[in-house]
Amino acid sequence: MQLYHRDVISQAVKIDHDAMAAVEAGFVALGRGEVVQPPILSMAIEESNGEVDVKTAHIRGAERFAIKISPGFFDNPKLGLPSLGGLMLVFSAKTGQLDALFLDEGYLTMVRTALAGAIAARYLARQDSRRVTVLGAGEQAECQVEALCLVCDIDTIDVWARRPVAAEAYAERMRTRGFRVEVHGSVHAACERADIIVTTTPSRHPILHARDLPEGVHVTAIGSDSPEKRELDESVLTRADAFVCDTRAQSESNGELKALGGKEAPFKVHELGRVIAEGQRLRLSDATITVCDLTGTGVQDTAIAGFALSRLADD
Repeated sequence: MQLYHRDVISQAVKIDHDAMAAVEAGFVALGRGEVVQPPILSMAIEESNGEVDVKTAHIRGAERFAIKISPGFFDNPKLGLPSLGGLMLVFSAKTGQLDALFLDEGYLTMVRTALAGAIAARYLARQDSRRVTVLGAGEQAECQVEALCLVCDIDTIDVWARRPVAAEAYAERMRTRGFRVEVHGSVHAACERADIIVTTTPSRHPILHARDLPEGVHVTAIGSDSPEKRELDESVLTRADAFVCDTRAQSESNGELKALGGKEAPFKVHELGRVIAEGQRLRLSDATITVCDLTGTGVQDTAIAGFALSRLADD
């Protein structure tokens, strides 16, 4: 059994085309029905404003599978600690023996989440997209843009965050990377000229509405990953010409389909893996509005863990 810490893992695994290909292959396997993926095990620790999620999946024919334990304790910044952490256990799919323990502190989750957003944009956004609106100013607000640059020529960022000081700090960081960045005082103003909108907040109430969507925009929502969270108003879902999610079951329980309150969706629900595997073309014109709800899947964790182990073995 090999033990790897975050510093070593982060040197071997980056937000790059190779890692994106590994995560996309996981989505494709899911779309082809080649994945065993149980529901998320989730536990709230309310007195500490915390939660713990356990995710796993097995890709049939793969050498290994991963089990990820991911705690989120959202008052930690007040204590000088990170909100998110976790680890991954990587097992042999032939013997069940533990092959590796990744004490990555949530690093691989950060990478695979960012890459999933890029994959969604690759198949759903306009190919000439250059301007991205980011709602939120945390780690994923940066990583989603970094990953988007793998598939689009992003040069301009519009940002809104609940805390203006956080939005300004984000803008300064992204300007040092060569982007033009504008900070906005409202969601609507931030979205007016967007080619792509990415929502990256832990909001429990909708922050994005249909009135905020310009013609032809693509929306990737990544913040809603538990029953309590929600970023998109129902009007966004019904306004979209195509609604895509990583898995319908997770979107209904943890993601944006919760907005329907258990009612049957009045629109077709697509799953990203099937869209890719079947070559579905959902963007029919430059005016098409697409929405992708990403709640985070076990197959992404198994895919990135397998990729990480292969990279580490080569070092």
